Amino acid sequence: MGYVTAVPHPRSQAAGPARAGRRSLAVALLSGALGAAVVLLATRQQWSEGTATVAGGDFPLTATGSDVTGVPAALAIVGLAALVAVFAVRRAGRFAVAALLALSGAGTIVATLLGASDTSALDEKAADASGDTSATVDSLTHTAWPYVAGVGGLLLLVAGLLALRYGRLWPAMSGRYERSGAPRPRRTPAADPDRPEELWKALDRGEDPTGA
Repeated sequence: MGYVTAVPHPRSQAAGPARAGRRSLAVALLSGALGAAVVLLATRQQWSEGTATVAGGDFPLTATGSDVTGVPAALAIVGLAALVAVFAVRRAGRFAVAALLALSGAGTIVATLLGASDTSALDEKAADASGDTSATVDSLTHTAWPYVAGVGGLLLLVAGLLALRYGRLWPAMSGRYERSGAPRPRRTPAADPDRPEELWKALDRGEDPTGA
């Protein structure tokens, strides 16, 4: 009695990568868009507060994320642009843009962690308020917003890593070009020999249009 070996269908073999591509695309889009929004929102919030001595009294001071550093917001915009650009390029270009997206996320994380303990923004405000360039802020405290911005950077990083791993499976923005990158040839309609202009062309070529 012989044994029949089941041969996997080509469609079932292709379904796995296609499904992984769709899932990774959805997660990357969500992570990238959400991460950029979180970073931009968090940098507008209060990151630190303290007091400065002005005319013998305590003067309250606060600093937002954009006061502390402009790097996270700038990288979030770059990352969002890279996320969109992933679908406009192919092959090596897609890999480069995906790497830029991942680096934007990593840079955002580093910048927010450094900004979480930064005092220079409040020290500068203390110097302006007191008129003393050597004045520093007192009773310094920090909020959780820098770490929220760091989470946004992590989401951007995840989107970039997914684009690096699965970007080759994602669709392009335009379907005009084939996978090879060459434009699809346009189909020209077949000439109708019975049309008057075709008859005249045949006569010009010395052919008999009425012949068999």
